[in-house]
Amino acid sequence: MHKYAAPARPLVAQMTEAAAREPHRAVAFQGAPGANSHVALAQAFPDALPLPCFGFADAIDAVRSGKADCAIIPIENSLHGRVADIHFLLPESGLVITGEHFLPIRHALLGLGPIEAVRQAMSHEQALGQCRHWLSARGIEPVAHPDTAGAAASASAMADPSVAALAPPAAATLYGLQVLADDIADADHNTTRFVVLARAPLAELPAGPCMTTLVFEVKNVPAALYKAMGGFATNGVNMTKLESYQRGGTFAATEFFCDIEGRPGEPHVDRALEELAFHTKSMRLLGSYGRARERG
Repeated sequence: MHKYAAPARPLVAQMTEAAAREPHRAVAFQGAPGANSHVALAQAFPDALPLPCFGFADAIDAVRSGKADCAIIPIENSLHGRVADIHFLLPESGLVITGEHFLPIRHALLGLGPIEAVRQAMSHEQALGQCRHWLSARGIEPVAHPDTAGAAASASAMADPSVAALAPPAAATLYGLQVLADDIADADHNTTRFVVLARAPLAELPAGPCMTTLVFEVKNVPAALYKAMGGFATNGVNMTKLESYQRGGTFAATEFFCDIEGRPGEPHVDRALEELAFHTKSMRLLGSYGRARERG
């Protein structure tokens, strides 16, 4: 609680107490009340009790410990790419992905005004990256903060007209700030994809199109990735995401985070996964869930 700026603490305490009374209705999110993750939660789970958590690891721990039924976590953005740390946290979390949600992002510059006085803008590094051209054109220095709405709370606490925050417009009302500029992302298509994490997989997958997320490690041999990918091509499985990352600091063990269309139990998906397992050092499914948006 003490990690949040003073203006956010009463809201965090209120939400935390409500979630503690009914943990089966609680959904954890990273950030202060009013953050984009809070907005996504309200859209995806309109009847849930939001549980704010300071960091991504805190939100994951809330689900693991039973303080929340699930968590909604941003995983990638159409402008700024993947969210830092998520590819490391997800495979080790012990949780499974049970859903996805896409949120159009509309950043606002919040402060005490006037806009001409603003010299610094605080926000999550993702938000700063999504607005970097807009900020640069106005000579405003980006300052990293753990989350968007938390930055608004900090700006409110500082009471300095030269320091503003990039956050959802509704955060202005929560923290007593003015909307100095709205819809300032560098591209109109700015969208963040969130995944829902739970302790157990869905008892039954939806009847419509599904996605499956997995991680795998290739063998340290020539053409390892080419061989591993072959089964998806020959079995007609569409891969919508493939990202590599290094684990352990060896620069030798490359792991891949992958999204495919379909689910285990479908013959073409089962054949592709069987071939992937044969050509890789390790493979682990992170979850199958309903597709929220058509790819391509």
